[in-house]
Amino acid sequence: MVDTQEAIGVFDSGVGGLTVLRQIAQRLPNESLLYLGDTARVPYGTKSPQTVIRYARACANILLQRGIKLLVVACNTASAFATNALRDELSIPVIDVIEPGARAATQKTANQRIGVIGTAGTVASRAYPNAIARLLPDASVVCKPCPLFVPLAEEGWTDGEVPFAVAKTYLQELLDTHIDTLVLGCTHYPLLKNVIAQSAGSSVVLVDSAEETAGAVETTLRDLKLNAPHNTAPYRHFLVSDAPEGFTRIAQRFFGGDIDQVEWVDF
Repeated sequence: MVDTQEAIGVFDSGVGGLTVLRQIAQRLPNESLLYLGDTARVPYGTKSPQTVIRYARACANILLQRGIKLLVVACNTASAFATNALRDELSIPVIDVIEPGARAATQKTANQRIGVIGTAGTVASRAYPNAIARLLPDASVVCKPCPLFVPLAEEGWTDGEVPFAVAKTYLQELLDTHIDTLVLGCTHYPLLKNVIAQSAGSSVVLVDSAEETAGAVETTLRDLKLNAPHNTAPYRHFLVSDAPEGFTRIAQRFFGGDIDQVEWVDF
């Protein structure tokens, strides 16, 4: 029997998954949240699928040891390679960041031309086109890696001429294919959402995978009757596998609020 007072567990290779945690916290303020950033092994995108699965299992085990009732894989690379293995092995619900974004894109597109932007690793995995094809087989999906968006987000360069010029350059190839829907396929990208929206234009609908994932968490808890009792005192706790000071400095920008305590864990 799952204890409804247990936390929602969220893991990522670094800070990007905090945009997912932020959306969950806003939607479900009564829920306790336990976040793990695997900062010792970031980035996952350069690793083999087998290695990513091994890392994902280790992250899941750390969170399970602390007591969680639902697991969110808030990393696109881990979502692409490790979600099925985790679902097969764990007795709690596992939600990834790819399926919710793909589903939203198929629901919002009018002309069935969908763009996806993400890291090189996520684009190479073809996880989004495959997920979209399962839901909307006739859709045309064009993907574009946008590697500079990650350092811009982490450095706080989320507005102004530099990020706008980068976004215009990246998105032009997608806009030339007449997409009407664009999936933000990296958890760093919500910090650049305004710049991306301006560059894409008003005729393109943006799909924020962090928002859609939080919606999937909300629906799953409700459907399985796992919501925390209203009299619960929720907590927010943050774990990292390396460099807690550096994580804290960047993390507050991604989470959109104070992060007081960050615990280092070795695994």
